Formats: sequence, C-alpha cells, structure tokens
Amino acid sequence: MGPEHVAYGMRASYGLPYVTPDLVAAWERGIAEPSAPELTALAGVLWCSQGELIGAPRTLREHRVARGLATEDLSRAVGLELLAYQRMEESDEWRGNERQSAALAEVLELSLPDFITVTGRDDKLAELLRSAMTTRWQAYVRPVGKMVPLDRRLLEGVLEEMHTEYQGQMVASLSWGGGSAATDAGESGRDFLDQIVGHFWSMVQRSTQ
Repeated sequence: MGPEHVAYGMRASYGLPYVTPDLVAAWERGIAEPSAPELTALAGVLWCSQGELIGAPRTLREHRVARGLATEDLSRAVGLELLAYQRMEESDEWRGNERQSAALAEVLELSLPDFITVTGRDDKLAELLRSAMTTRWQAYVRPVGKMVPLDRRLLEGVLEEMHTEYQGQMVASLSWGGGSAATDAGESGRDFLDQIVGHFWSMVQRSTQ
C-alpha cells in the first residue's frame, strides 16, 4: 500500500478527513508522529497492532501502546488519577512516587534501562557518569546507585572499568604529540562521553552475563 491508499483508508473508514498522502509519508520518514487516534486508525488500515508500528518503544506512551493498554487501564494499575497520568504521558515526564513507579515498571514489564528512560532520568544519569569519568569514580558509586538499583560491587566494577577506558583515551590524546593519533584518541574520548549512558548499560549487561 502506498501513502495514498493508507490516507484514503484512514479518511474513509476512520473519519479522519485531514489525513493526506504527504502526512502518511511524513510518518514513514519520522518527520511527524501520529497522535493516539491516528495511530489506532493507521494500525486498522494496515491490519496490524499499534505495537508493531511503533517498533522498539522509547516513551511512556509507546510502552503503553506496545502492551495494548488503554490510558484508563494503566492509570488505574499504577494508582494515578486519569487526568494526572494523561498529563505525564503528553509531557513525557513521569512524576509518580516510588510505589507508583514500581507498579509502572511491573505493568509495562520495563527493563531497568527502559525504566530509567521512561521516568526521565537519562540526562541526570549521564551527568553523574560523565563526572565519574572525569574525576574520581569512587565518589559517584553512591549517587549512581541511588538512581540505578544495582549490586554495589557490580556498580563499582563497571564504573572503574569505564573510568580506566576513558582515562586511557585521554592520556593517549596527550601523549602522542598532537598528531592524528592524538586527535583520534581525543575524539574517541568525546564520543565516549556523548554515548556514556549506552556504554554504561552495555557494560552492566556484559558484567552480569
């Protein structure tokens, strides 16, 4: 089916007269994102589930849709008023308490990395990890541990290994006299910090296997 066929199906069968082939093409290219009613209609026209259209869920809304839950069902399950939950989902900013957060993780079957992302803690985690790499990693075991409930010895091992890797790249960038090798090492160090959260979870996974 081309964008024109999808747009026609959404207009004719789901009462969305404004849907054009250009809008469907924008969804396909990731330029625009369908609203909840549009996603429902799109899945109906394409004879698939909403979860299949989303792919790997990232946001609170995408995780809920991937599990096939209505907003009413999820808000009730986590102990939130419907409007309060809807505001969190629309703003993509989770503000539930500890008990509600635990219920959210259970209902949506969130992995620990997904839970940190959905509850909006990625930026804070990245900030702590970057500080741990550029100063003394030992000082950040407790702050990171409060955010990420991992075994302390596991967390210490991960931070120490990451710190050693990062500092090795930085030493190399200073030791090679400013040549292309030093430049490459410096860029590698910057990339390491830019992707610090991904490196952290990869190393946690490797350490627990």
